[in-house]
Amino acid sequence: MSGAVNMIRPFASIIAAILLLALAATAVWADDAESVYAENRAALDEYFAHQVEALAAESVIEIPSAEDWPEQREAYRQQLLYSLGLEQLPEPAPLEAEITGVIEHDDFTVEKLHFQSMPGLYVTANLYIPNDLDESAPTILYLCGHARRVEDGVSLGNKTAYQHHPAWFARHGYVCLIVDTIQLGEIEGLHHGTHREGMWWWNSRGYTPAGVEAFNAMRALDYLETRDEVDAERIGVTGRSGGGIGTLYLSALDERVAVAAPVAGITDIQNHVADFLTPRHCDCNYFPNLHRFDYARIVSLIAPRPLLIANTDRDAIFPLDGVQRVHAEVRDVYEELGVEEDLGLAIAVGGHSDTQPLRVPVFDWFNRHLKDESPLIDSPAEPFIEEAELRVFEELPEDEIVTTIHETFVPMAEAATPDSVEAWEEQRGEFRAKLEEKTFRNWPTEFPDLDPEQLFNAEADGVRLEAWSFTVEPHVRLPIYFARAADVAVPERIFISVADDEGWQNALAALRTAFADELPDYPEVEADEDMFALGRRLLEESGAVIAMLPPRGVGPGVWADPESSDAVHLRRCFPILGQTLDGQRVLDVLRALEGLRTVTEDIPVTVIGNNDMAGVALYATVMDGEVDAAHLVNPPISHMDGVELMNVLRFMDMPQAVALALEHSQVTINTEDRDAWDYVQAVAELLDREDYLHFE
Repeated sequence: MSGAVNMIRPFASIIAAILLLALAATAVWADDAESVYAENRAALDEYFAHQVEALAAESVIEIPSAEDWPEQREAYRQQLLYSLGLEQLPEPAPLEAEITGVIEHDDFTVEKLHFQSMPGLYVTANLYIPNDLDESAPTILYLCGHARRVEDGVSLGNKTAYQHHPAWFARHGYVCLIVDTIQLGEIEGLHHGTHREGMWWWNSRGYTPAGVEAFNAMRALDYLETRDEVDAERIGVTGRSGGGIGTLYLSALDERVAVAAPVAGITDIQNHVADFLTPRHCDCNYFPNLHRFDYARIVSLIAPRPLLIANTDRDAIFPLDGVQRVHAEVRDVYEELGVEEDLGLAIAVGGHSDTQPLRVPVFDWFNRHLKDESPLIDSPAEPFIEEAELRVFEELPEDEIVTTIHETFVPMAEAATPDSVEAWEEQRGEFRAKLEEKTFRNWPTEFPDLDPEQLFNAEADGVRLEAWSFTVEPHVRLPIYFARAADVAVPERIFISVADDEGWQNALAALRTAFADELPDYPEVEADEDMFALGRRLLEESGAVIAMLPPRGVGPGVWADPESSDAVHLRRCFPILGQTLDGQRVLDVLRALEGLRTVTEDIPVTVIGNNDMAGVALYATVMDGEVDAAHLVNPPISHMDGVELMNVLRFMDMPQAVALALEHSQVTINTEDRDAWDYVQAVAELLDREDYLHFE
């Protein structure tokens, strides 16, 4: 390997040329871009459909016997806890509950209150208590959907928009606590990190606001247990839309929920992904789906407790066909447990709206299962109190962490710098095991043949350019382009450049000078003859081959305008399937390396990437284990800054990945902040591999 150490340095000029080619020209999309998008989008849809079908099959619940269900359910529950970022629930802290005001009504009293689910994580709520209550009563926890209520620029909380529900319960003998969500509460947190804020690190962190909402709801149950008015053995939970999905997560995780009735908040992954509903839903519906749960499996965790699934027949964001599929699968579980009468399905007429026909079955369900009665429901749910009166805070607390909870709720790992080879070996083993188990778990276990096909092979102006396509996994086929000097028969080295959109288009600008007829014609680019001449000269001097790999969703495979909302929401589909787009791109590079090795022998390979693609190149180097060298240009210092890989920040970060690569590969990092990589430098010194680590 010592020869390889000395070999990489003379190729610095060609690496610079690759980068120059990738960044120099200016690309402009042609008028027919939409047709290219449509073709690639159709291929992506096929991939998603295949993944959804496979996930649904994997997620089917099979119960050997009713006696086995509690243990099986608990295993599923632990997996769901991890996926929601709740596997390490903090020790319950004092709730520090405070009542800030009381509203008297003829039939009930409303307490305006707040508690802290953890220090600084304030939950604002209203507690509706029936008048003349002389003993503990059945109780409802009502979880709110997405309804914004603002007056004079001040958020009143979504509890005010849903006040007609707790009012109805209180007028009919129930205590009812209605709690704000973090996004639309009085202290406005965030549900839209990946939806509109570009916070893809949420998936790298294993964070979802669904986890915070579930945790706050658990603590709301803790609060209810402190109240004498509450019969803790008779607690039901309901809510619609976002409150419906919140009802599902809480009821699946916490057995203190005796009866559940999620309303207009549950459908299956076929609807969410294959039917592309992700633009309609914020991140509180989703989580990094490591264990590939379809929603029916989550719903089944409520069994054998009474469960009513309520929906309308024309709900555009929770479509009826998906609701019925979920119900049918969960019905099998209830039947296996011998409690099929405790599962209900209520379908009302209408769209995604809070209507009286949708409410009545829910009210009756709680009457039946919490009060053992089913009287005629002859009074509507209606509001009685001016919304502003229900506001809890006059001034928001300065110590609140609601607005920043996404930054701390799932802790980032802090990898200690190893002080011995043995300590490093232990760390390395943990990192690699967790990468396989927590990050790349859902790569295929078996792969189809690469099935290489040559697309063209052309020579012009002293350069030979050829292109091949190959199969990565079912419904994913990619091209790879090879450029070399025409008189080079056996290259001295192969450089695989993992292209992003800009780099791909701009490299084509140079190559189009000589290969306009062969290259894709959808980007109209201004050819740069000088840049082509520079690249040709360096190919001749180096005797190397440059392989340009556009991974899925890039270049010839782009499926939406990269700046469009469609591109965002298609990317959001991957974590719902237990993947990330960048994680699958790592797989693309690995399969390209596999293909190269079938036709080359003993030719060293350098993998190159720029910005986020530097991270993709890095992890391909780590997971492959045989790459000679990796050249990382402006790589993110942390996954907080880029490269979306599921759960990775829960156990390691970019410097640790570089250290893993350094064990078997040379690594060059182009960076302006060498000090940020001190962990890597310490490991290199520890392993006596300083000559394998370079900074430029």
